[in-house]
This record gives sequence, C-alpha cells and structure tokens, in this order.
Amino acid sequence: MKYDLIVLGSGPGGYVAAIRASQLGMKVGVVEKAELGGVCLNWGCIPTKALLKSAQVFEYLQHAADYGVTVGGEAKAKLPDMVKRSRGVAAGMSKGIQFLFKKNKIDHIQGHGKVVSGKKVAVEGDDGKATEYQANHILIATGARSRQLDSLPQDGKKVIGYREAMVLDKQPESMVVVGSGAIGTEFAYFYNAIGTKVTLVEFLPNILPLEDEEVSKQLERTFKKAKIKVMTNSSVETVDTKGKKCKVKVKTKKGEETIEADVVLSAVGISPNIENIGLEETGIKTEQGKIVVDQFYRTNTEGVYAIGDVVSGPALAHVASAEGIICVEHIAGKNPAPLDYNNIPACTYCSPEVASVGYTEKAAKEAGYELKTGKFPFSASGKASAAGAKEGFVKVIFDARYGELLGVHMIGANVTEMIAEAVVARKLETTGHEMIKAVHPHPTMSEAIMEAAAAAYGEVIHM
Repeated sequence: MKYDLIVLGSGPGGYVAAIRASQLGMKVGVVEKAELGGVCLNWGCIPTKALLKSAQVFEYLQHAADYGVTVGGEAKAKLPDMVKRSRGVAAGMSKGIQFLFKKNKIDHIQGHGKVVSGKKVAVEGDDGKATEYQANHILIATGARSRQLDSLPQDGKKVIGYREAMVLDKQPESMVVVGSGAIGTEFAYFYNAIGTKVTLVEFLPNILPLEDEEVSKQLERTFKKAKIKVMTNSSVETVDTKGKKCKVKVKTKKGEETIEADVVLSAVGISPNIENIGLEETGIKTEQGKIVVDQFYRTNTEGVYAIGDVVSGPALAHVASAEGIICVEHIAGKNPAPLDYNNIPACTYCSPEVASVGYTEKAAKEAGYELKTGKFPFSASGKASAAGAKEGFVKVIFDARYGELLGVHMIGANVTEMIAEAVVARKLETTGHEMIKAVHPHPTMSEAIMEAAAAAYGEVIHM
C-alpha cells in the first residue's frame, strides 16, 4: 500500500502531524507498536496530571476546615485507587486518538517501524513478520524514554523511572528523587503530598534549573516547608539495593551522605528513541544522539523528516505538535513560518505551579539587554486570598529601550493556565504599556500579570 505520508510514532508530535496532513488531503498511515497517543497521553503528561489532581484533592480535604468545611473522619490517600483513576484517564484519551484517526481516515499500522531505502517503511508485527509500505514522505516522531545513568541503573522495582512511578501498587514510606526538572519535581510533590518522606537531589545549584532563579528559590522554600528534603549541588554516586531499603550515597559540598529509602526515582532526563529505526542503514545524519534537521524538519535524506524529542529543542509535547504541523504544512506547500523556539512556554504542575516563557532575567542580561523588571506577589491578589492560594508571584522582564516583553515567570496556583497570555503577547510584540492598559477582569489571578507590568514602570496600584 502506498501513502502520501507515513508517520513513525503516535505521540503528540506524530498524531497531530498525521491529522493535519489528512486535513490537507494526504493519505496517511501511522506506525505505532504500543498505545496510540505515545508517552504523553499514556505515560506522561496526562496520567501524571491525574495523579497530581488526586494529591491536590487530598490536600484540600486536609485543609477543609480552613474554608469553613467540616469533613467527617480522617482523609486517607489510597495510592492504588489514585493509580486506577489515572490509568482510566489515560485509556480514555488513547481511545480519543482512535476516534480522531477514524474521523480523519488515518490508518493505524500496528508494529515496530523502520525506515528503509527507496522511501519505504518496514513494519514488524507481533508475529515477527515485516511488511513494507511505500510513502512519498516519511516522518520520524518516535519520542524518547527515561534516561539511564551508569551510577543509577534502573531495575524497575527499587530504582525506577517515571513509568513505574505512575503505577506503584504500594505507597513507599520513603523515596529519593534524583533530578529536579519537571518530572522529578512533580513526583516529589505528589508523593510528599500523600505522605511519603521525600528527598529531592539536584546536581545543579537550583531545583527546576531552567527556570528563573527567583522562581526556583521560591519553590525550594515551599518544598522545604512541606518537609521535602532538598539537596542541591549534590549528586548520587551509588545506590545499594541489596538490603530491604536502598542505600543512596549522595555527594554534597560538605561531603558524602547516605540516605535510606524504599524507592529511588531516577528523573534525570530522557533519551531519544533513535535506535533500530533504520537511521544507519539509510544514512540519516545524527549529532549527539539526535536527528539533524533544518527549520522545516527535513533530514539529509530526501523525503524523510523528524520532529519532537528525537531532534534538538525543548522536549515538550506542545513543541512536538507545533513542529509536526509546520512540517506537514511545508510538505503540502503551505509556506508556514519556522517555529520561534524563544517563545515556547514551559509548565511544571506541582503545587504551587510554575510557568514561564522567554528569557530569564539572567539570560536577558547575558544577551545584552537593559532591563525593566516588575514583580507582583499573589499575597496582594484579592482572588488569591479568597482562594487561599497566596503563595508565589508573577515576574515580567522588559527591554528598557523599546518595551519589548522579554520574559514572564510565574509561580502560584493555576499559573499554567495563565502563561498563554504572555505567549500571545510576545508573539504579537506587545509592549509593557500595552499590557498595563489592557483591562484585566477583577478579581482574577491573571490581574497579577497586568500589575507586574505596572510594577516594572512604577505604576503598580495594589502593592
């Protein structure tokens, strides 16, 4: 069977690209050996948010009296039931992709796909037999997996990755989380919230090291207040799993410390899935473990493209989706604009949430900008006070010369829903004064963006 486009992988890059290609009149097939939706829908973005919501509900119940609500009996966290709900949410989303494929007349080709010469894809099914499919264009969107460290080999039981962390059948009494990016931070919050004793180990000076330093420091204070042990400038040297508990040897500035824990979660990043998909055989170029592409995601092999976690750029679901749309629109001759990688929002869904876009203050200074910065704390927000969520702030960074919005950094309740305003503002090249004069509804958390902009120009009202 011949296709206009065959996509390897059905994650948020692959399935979105496939649907857009179908909308543009292409005959599309998607090769997927596991569940439709990839890691994001099945083992990442969606099921983790379901777990985090369960933790948030548990915290609400523990603090119900603060809101004038009396709840009979002691609230208890039941991890197996939380996991069951999370898996149900993921399964429902995966079925949604099946529906979208049927609606858009996209063929799901079950099996492991491999690019072969002559614009072909060989798909090996569960029976071990391979079938070749011809395509005018082939898009690699095979995603990534949990990164393995030599000092932290994962056995799936005592030393686990994010997949196992989502489906533990028993809540551990203690856990060491290694790595404080979005994955590590979210799991540290989740397990701490339901009663596990958590230690968070980060090699760099700040947790969430890619975020603005003020945001990172605020989250660290919050975590410590919640009795999470935070160890920055620290590295895990060895993990001894022979006994009943893991003995984790951590190297710090003050020397070595051994921590005992039931489970160690390795959250030290991801590794692109580029093995055994035909890259070497077809001469597709890679560098530092990623596929080399141009601004429209073309590889050095004609008719073969790559997007998402297998190429350079932020390993985020919404980035993969945007890349997929740009790629297929370019194939269809629609002349799309290349993606602006400096205007990509980042979100971390712990509590309080963290969201950002654009330059950090440090990066903006290093880029040579003269800055105007403004900060508005949620403690001064009427809506935040009413919601009992006064922790955190909004920080905005402007170019002092032209008023260009360089970056926005938030920590607080629901800020992952608020960051889109800043992304659109930067896309439209909105200035600080325009943000101040754009009337924001009251009372809302989003007023803090307007107030922070006003603070940058000495016009803040409520602080």
